[in-house]
Amino acid sequence: MAEPIKFFFDQHIPDAVASALTQRGIDVLTAFQAGRCGLQDSEQLAFSLSERRVVVSFDPDYLALAASGASHAGIAWCPATKYSIGQLIQALLMVHGVLSADDMKHGVEYL
Repeated sequence: MAEPIKFFFDQHIPDAVASALTQRGIDVLTAFQAGRCGLQDSEQLAFSLSERRVVVSFDPDYLALAASGASHAGIAWCPATKYSIGQLIQALLMVHGVLSADDMKHGVEYL
């Protein structure tokens, strides 16, 4: 069986999204929980790679890092105003349900 995705939420993703996914048994670590708020995006990306976690962010700087060839465990990205909290939860549930950690490695999923 393929390894399921584990998520790393940057500091701008609402706590309600992390709570909802965690309640459904999905492994979510937030920047706040990890004591990593305010660090550079490149540091966050390196941390998420070392933890084998897909970064979830509204920040387009992660897309630029991926395009520059930075190694990562995956990025799930969307604009901050695209979805309601419930819609973002549903989008991430779908990503988690259909993709594995291996599928996401070095990939970007545009939500």
